[in-house]
Amino acid sequence: MKTIAVNKPAYFHYEIIENLEAGIELVGSEVKSIKEGRISLKESYAEIKNGEAFLQNSHVSPYEPANRFNHDPLRPKKLLLHRQEIKRMTGKIKEKGLTLVPLKVLVNDKGRIKIEMGLARGKKTYEKKEAIKERDRNRELRAELKRSRR
Repeated sequence: MKTIAVNKPAYFHYEIIENLEAGIELVGSEVKSIKEGRISLKESYAEIKNGEAFLQNSHVSPYEPANRFNHDPLRPKKLLLHRQEIKRMTGKIKEKGLTLVPLKVLVNDKGRIKIEMGLARGKKTYEKKEAIKERDRNRELRAELKRSRR
């Protein structure tokens, strides 16, 4: 599978508990735009309404050659999941206060666009600060190893 887009802020703001892969219902101009890599997942999230899952706030830039037949960039997109998966996710979201967050947009071997979702719990401020410290320590360690090899 080829990765088109990654939601980096999701990994910082949330602790990912479980991953699942879903298809996504798109119109033609959205497909072409996404395959060009023109999608943003930064502030997007998944919502379950009436037994159906929807991707909210994901921005798919308009596809230029489609001109007047283009799509609305912020329209909600239906996620294609099995009914059992939706029921299981609904139960976990209501019971434990978790959130469904999009992590990656992928294209499989057949050219189908998939979205990797994560069942996530929001991190506390001190957990985020600890993650920043750990990242800085690793960066300094790599720089020191690089200097010592010379």
